[in-house]
Amino acid sequence: MTALLWILVAVLMLVGILGTVLPAIPGVMLVFGGVVLAAWIDDFTRIPVWLVVLCAVLTIIAWVIDYVAAAAGAKTMGASRFAVIGAFAGTLVGIFTGLWGLLVMPLAGAAIGEFIARRDAIHASKVGVATWVGLVVGTAAKLAIAFAMIGAALVALVL
Repeated sequence: MTALLWILVAVLMLVGILGTVLPAIPGVMLVFGGVVLAAWIDDFTRIPVWLVVLCAVLTIIAWVIDYVAAAAGAKTMGASRFAVIGAFAGTLVGIFTGLWGLLVMPLAGAAIGEFIARRDAIHASKVGVATWVGLVVGTAAKLAIAFAMIGAALVALVL
């Protein structure tokens, strides 16, 4: 039974890494679930409670980043509410269109939303790019957090 639990830990962490890139999967939350399960399997002997709490804090930070990154990128260019809604809609459409869609659709959605709001194509394109940069930076930060959590858990298990 213990071996199955360790396999579940690995699956949670691997799917969690994928989820940091794919918006439909709660990536860092799954990695955190893997850390908690790994700690529980061992009765919190090798992975102590303080490390689980630290991972919980990192998970909350990643959750905040998820919601703030694209909006912050858009707001740096003075984006309208339509741009933020467009970026969100583009992200949803991007989920169903593969990796290329995930990369391009939030930018397109933000630009279209901003164009609808202001009828200025140059400003709309700047808002679209700023939104995309925010998404990329946010994704990179979430990946770093996920890998830090996995690394900390692995170090705790080995030492």
